[in-house]
Amino acid sequence: MSLKIKELPEAERPYEKLELYGEKNLSDAELLAIIIKSGTKDETSVQIAQKIISLNYNPQMGNLNFLKDMTLEELMEIKGIGRVKAIQLKAVCELAIRMSRPSNYKKIQVRSTEDVANLVLEELRFQKREYVKVILLNNNNEILKTSDMAMGGTNFVNISIKEIIAEALKTRTPKMILVHNHPSGDPTPSKADIEFTDKLYNATKIFDIELLDHIVVGNNNFKSIFLETKKIVEKNKNKE
Repeated sequence: MSLKIKELPEAERPYEKLELYGEKNLSDAELLAIIIKSGTKDETSVQIAQKIISLNYNPQMGNLNFLKDMTLEELMEIKGIGRVKAIQLKAVCELAIRMSRPSNYKKIQVRSTEDVANLVLEELRFQKREYVKVILLNNNNEILKTSDMAMGGTNFVNISIKEIIAEALKTRTPKMILVHNHPSGDPTPSKADIEFTDKLYNATKIFDIELLDHIVVGNNNFKSIFLETKKIVEKNKNKE
């Protein structure tokens, strides 16, 4: 039988340790243990937390990010995690996601590809499906609106050029940026991504809308299709 949390030295108890040393000095398991609160007769809350972390199917994506994809039912299959604790864990995961988003996109000025990527990276980087976002801007490159346009499968999403342009026309937006994620974690644009971007670029010109970029988000990284296409063109020119 394991020691209970209250039987541990005070400096090793998650609650007391946070008070003494601050939250940044706690391990992932210790922070989880605070949310879990109590253990079982056989395991402390820290041990249960360590058991949860050991379920991570893809450590490269981070120690805890897998939790947001676990269902309540999957969490409750873990010994020591009942309905209430499972709900608390899901609530904390959702709070973390929401805290990573800017509270208000409006009037944020876009000066570079990095500016856009920083706005959407945390929201899109761990998604298991492809999501498409359209960022609408004014003539000063200030964000007027962001729209979630589509959700697809693990490696594709169906969206028409007509839908994207219609979103810009509704608000009479002069500029736009398209963003989508690759669930694989690799932001390298596919041939289909490049072809779609080319068609969209030509279509937006007809309506006097400027497509500034199409950004692909991966796991903590991103690529601009405009920049990648430019590299390909320049590389082909050098071969000639």
